[in-house]
Amino acid sequence: MAAAGAGGLLVVVAALVGWAVESADHTLYVHWPPLLASWYPHVGPGTAAAPAVAVLVVAYGPALAERLRWRTLLLSCWGTSLAWVFSLAMIDGWGRGIAERLTTKHEYLRVIGRFDDIGAALRGFNDHILIGPPGNWPAHVAGHPPGATLTFVLLDHIGLGGGAWAGVWCIVTGSTAAVAALITVRVLADERTARRAAPFLVLAPVAVWAGTSADGYFTAVAAWSVALLTLSATGKVRSPAAAALGSGLLYGLTCYLSYGLTLIALPLLTVLVLTRTARPLPLFVLGALVVPAAFTLADFNWWEAYHLLVERYYQAAGGIRPYWYWVWANLACTAIAVGPATIAGLRRTAAAAPGAVSALRTGTTAAPQRLVLVVLAAFLALLAADLSGMSKAETERIWQPFMLWLLPAAALLPAPGRRGWLAAQAVVALLVNHLLWTGW
Repeated sequence: MAAAGAGGLLVVVAALVGWAVESADHTLYVHWPPLLASWYPHVGPGTAAAPAVAVLVVAYGPALAERLRWRTLLLSCWGTSLAWVFSLAMIDGWGRGIAERLTTKHEYLRVIGRFDDIGAALRGFNDHILIGPPGNWPAHVAGHPPGATLTFVLLDHIGLGGGAWAGVWCIVTGSTAAVAALITVRVLADERTARRAAPFLVLAPVAVWAGTSADGYFTAVAAWSVALLTLSATGKVRSPAAAALGSGLLYGLTCYLSYGLTLIALPLLTVLVLTRTARPLPLFVLGALVVPAAFTLADFNWWEAYHLLVERYYQAAGGIRPYWYWVWANLACTAIAVGPATIAGLRRTAAAAPGAVSALRTGTTAAPQRLVLVVLAAFLALLAADLSGMSKAETERIWQPFMLWLLPAAALLPAPGRRGWLAAQAVVALLVNHLLWTGW
């Protein structure tokens, strides 16, 4: 409770300092610090559905997670996560909540027509990253490798064009991330720990930003890379070789969806350390080279694009937003997105960390300690992104791939209070989505 309270205090301080800074010099470029949001109390079609999903998960989630067959639990988690994300998005309505979110001036769908010739678009991609030259890309297109934009281009080419299909794609694929995390926790820790984590993976405030943003889709791709490597390293899959190759393929794709997600290498490395094997590494590396090789052959230079992005970042709001504020206010955004239950779980993670590291050295880690080490790896990746200065604001959306691996920390909380913590998670999400216009 003290840790959750400290998280709440951090949010309040970030809001008060943020309001003072924004009122004085307008350098934060957010309307409701620390979140990129505006005050906009509203209701919509999801106003009835989202609380209903929350009540059902709080009332029956923990018990069902203990009783259901494993495969049924995985399907239930995907379905419930999908219902939670979709119903929260529908608080803003079908148009503003889903169908129009990826069609705004900063988004990927604004440039679909410029990719009629994909080869030519990739060859000239870097020429349009900087602000200034004619035809510079919108913010999100310029801010990511072309793999992100190509996803929506390919959807358009197979007849699933437009904002509605793009939004549905992001929600449906993004909701599978909870399943990938559940599989990983079960294999690395144990099934009991995974079952305790399941309701918290589903009912998280970060779902507000998963529907509808491409970052939800990025989260799923990165999460399945970790899950497949875990299955390969432990041999808990029919073909460990195929799983290693698939994990590498997805990691390569992850790096071409978002530059910052190269940091998913930390959770991947943790999997190999915990399983004490490098057997999957050759096939993982082989798979990881496929997507970079394809883009390189198409004449797209990832490193050049990244350096141009850094310049573009400082040409725009990133060059004005004060580092001294966002380096800690980003953590306040994270506190809102992961919710009080996760913060309480992180307190237990921190307390158990020394013992977990010590046990790792001797190869005697227990299941909760292995969970602690996975959570720590994700938190270190998040901190690296924070300290880089390339994530000033909007981290409640951008850091979803790292936040996913913080959520299972709630499995460390005592069983008797689990429903109360789940209810707190739901209340945060519902308040944010009903009181604020988040832009995602």
